Amino acid sequence: MIKNINSIEKKCIQKGLRITEQRRVIAHVLSSSEDHPDAEELYKRTNKINSKISLATIYRTLKLFNDNGILEKHEFRDGKFRYETIQKGHHDHLIDIETGKVIEFQNEEIEKLQEKIANQLGYDIIEHRLEIYALKQNK
Repeated sequence: MIKNINSIEKKCIQKGLRITEQRRVIAHVLSSSEDHPDAEELYKRTNKINSKISLATIYRTLKLFNDNGILEKHEFRDGKFRYETIQKGHHDHLIDIETGKVIEFQNEEIEKLQEKIANQLGYDIIEHRLEIYALKQNK
């Protein structure tokens, strides 16, 4: 049984969502993940804690969390939807296309350039995503 309240659980409580023990385990695993797990990976991790959590429960919970603005869903060209908690600060992603590793980064120059381009074209940016697909350099 998981006792500590994590950031996802707090957001669920704020949004009035019911926290079942299975949702608590899923929220704990997601909150402690340093990567962007897909449903299958999340299923493997949660089953180490509670073997009664089904893959269907994982999918339903991910949808619930995504629909309520708790998780963000990404598809990084590998055919899988991956999830991360929605954070206050904006960040972009670099995806290693050989390993699937996702690296989060922030760069003020890129942000300013995007704003400048939008302004030059007569637009205000409402939202944007930058995903860079790359191969590790051989040095």
